[in-house]
Amino acid sequence: MAAINSVVDLSKDGEIAVVTVNSPPVNALSADVRDGLAGAFAAIAADSAVKAAVLVCAGRTFIAGADISEFGKPPRGAPLPAVQDAMEGAPVPVVAAVHGTALGGGLEVALCAHYRVSDAKARFGLPEVKLGLLPGAGGTQRLPRIVGAKKATEMVTSGAQMGAKDALATGLVDEVVDGDLTAGAIAFARRVVAEKRPLKKVRDDASKLGGDAASLAPFFAEFRAKNAKAFKGFDAPEANIKCIEAAVALPFEEGLKVERAEFMKLMTGLQSAAQRHVFFAERAAAKIDGLPADVQPLPVKKVGVIGAGTMGGGISMNFLSVGIPVTIVEQKQEALDRGVAIIRKNYQNSADKGRFPQSEVEARMGRLTPSLSLEDLADCDLIIEAVFENMAIKKDIFGKLDKIAKPGAILASNTSYLDVDEIASATTRPEYVLGMHYFSPANVMRLLEVVRGARTDPQVLATAMAVGKQTGKIAVVAGVCHGFIGNRMLARRQQQANALLLEGAAPADIDRVLTDFGFPMGPFQMSDLAGLDIGWNAETSNGETVRDRLCEAGLRGQKNGKGFYLYDENRNRTPNPEALAIIDAYAAEKGINRRTIDDQEILERCLFPMVNEGARILSEGKAQRASDIDIVWINGYGWPVYRGGPMFWAEHDVGRARITQVLEKMGEEVSPVLKDGWKA
Repeated sequence: MAAINSVVDLSKDGEIAVVTVNSPPVNALSADVRDGLAGAFAAIAADSAVKAAVLVCAGRTFIAGADISEFGKPPRGAPLPAVQDAMEGAPVPVVAAVHGTALGGGLEVALCAHYRVSDAKARFGLPEVKLGLLPGAGGTQRLPRIVGAKKATEMVTSGAQMGAKDALATGLVDEVVDGDLTAGAIAFARRVVAEKRPLKKVRDDASKLGGDAASLAPFFAEFRAKNAKAFKGFDAPEANIKCIEAAVALPFEEGLKVERAEFMKLMTGLQSAAQRHVFFAERAAAKIDGLPADVQPLPVKKVGVIGAGTMGGGISMNFLSVGIPVTIVEQKQEALDRGVAIIRKNYQNSADKGRFPQSEVEARMGRLTPSLSLEDLADCDLIIEAVFENMAIKKDIFGKLDKIAKPGAILASNTSYLDVDEIASATTRPEYVLGMHYFSPANVMRLLEVVRGARTDPQVLATAMAVGKQTGKIAVVAGVCHGFIGNRMLARRQQQANALLLEGAAPADIDRVLTDFGFPMGPFQMSDLAGLDIGWNAETSNGETVRDRLCEAGLRGQKNGKGFYLYDENRNRTPNPEALAIIDAYAAEKGINRRTIDDQEILERCLFPMVNEGARILSEGKAQRASDIDIVWINGYGWPVYRGGPMFWAEHDVGRARITQVLEKMGEEVSPVLKDGWKA
């Protein structure tokens, strides 16, 4: 075996050349990998003794994609198109042997081989859309020529992967190998040579496209219409569709020009920069500042959950779904039975939709132990309290848990706002107490705020973060303060939305401005959905706030069909004249001169104070980094991913100077961190 460079080797098995990429962890298409491949295929072209070549990768996967750490940096190394041309134009058959994943640039390389084989577990895809991009190395032109334009459109706009079985059926791979992949690929290459098969170039065969521009036009129109809601706000899906249309309508080289032009528009645009920022930010969030490198998480083999309501049930499902037994505790049998029934119903709904077999419903439910006694939590490694947001109740529970839980058990509160250190003070083990703030529905929402108390042990913090990852969450460390990261910033938005309401902006206008920005719903839609009467008490209500008066008038939101909006039987909403009259009367009573408020003012007043609060959170050390704040808002509150999160948006889109100017005009005290900048 001869080393082409540090990451690519070239060897021979008789007349078959074997090119091996070994660039851990995922054989990404770095400059070194590209240089190595260029050198290897140049050597193959110059060696008349070679009759065929096999491209294989060491480690856990085939080439898993581009090296995105090189994005935005000066180019170096062999250009990827040159490597592809060397493969596609090789004088002998080239066989790509795929295991693990061939994603993005990896699949684009494999598509330049004359033949492809894989093992039974291999997966194939072009996920660039998730980074606000499109496949920029011929993927949008070659993929439809082998799987058809319709399937290719679905794949490039969703990033969905195709398994080996479907890849074989479509012709994306020519054979699925049993046993050793390299040996199987070499044997396949020998058959290709013996049978004198042609050098099949995907680019030259348009027979699988599935039609011409005219016959496929209705498909593209229907596809756009069907996915309009999902694609709203994103640039990349439409650019991907245009490229598939070009593959159908134009010769290969002309289609490549369209792909390159669309790729460069996306690559240099703000959306892709935002989505790449989010990609790296998710990984950065897992890193805990100040944690010794040798800290290992504690084992969590059994979990206790206190409260079988919406949150407690959802939290329990996270653990049951990954094989961790849960004991769930309620005060009354009726509430316990209702909570367990909802968990079963949720699992049954998933089984009915084909997400897993019926046996899995029973397996997951079999891991759940319902109880009416806190004492049954004595053998749990982690206990999560998910009861009403009341400090006295929570301290009472933690005081009892302190006496019941085994030594070393972690005690967590699913509090949304409250002081974790005060909760910990009810125990003799504050080092084992922290916050684990889930978002509703807890079995669906990806975000988990892990709240580090003043005395939380590093190993306990590491365990909560590891448990979050194990259960499919994106865990972000937050410090102790009212509302932590997300709700603390949300409070500022809600404060301004309520002020705008009294000053003359209609609820529907405020909601529209924020949904046009990219949020899934606005603050008043959200209030109606949650219920205007959450936390409201009819006995003590005295009309002090607009919310009091709405509730006093019987407006509860979606639950009774009338709130800020009126709802029909299909939950379609229209502005509620009664709510608007209550708001008008309240503003008049308070002497507020109502006026017309434009969309820009609504947006800036709702979002700029949030950014300012984020800067304060950073200055106080309640978030580790600005990108953690972005991850919280994208995964917990529906901030549009293509805008990168509030701190990215402030820095790269609006500009801190503009935000500072508006805040000062509003009379806000501007955080010095907002003026001076922050570390990403």
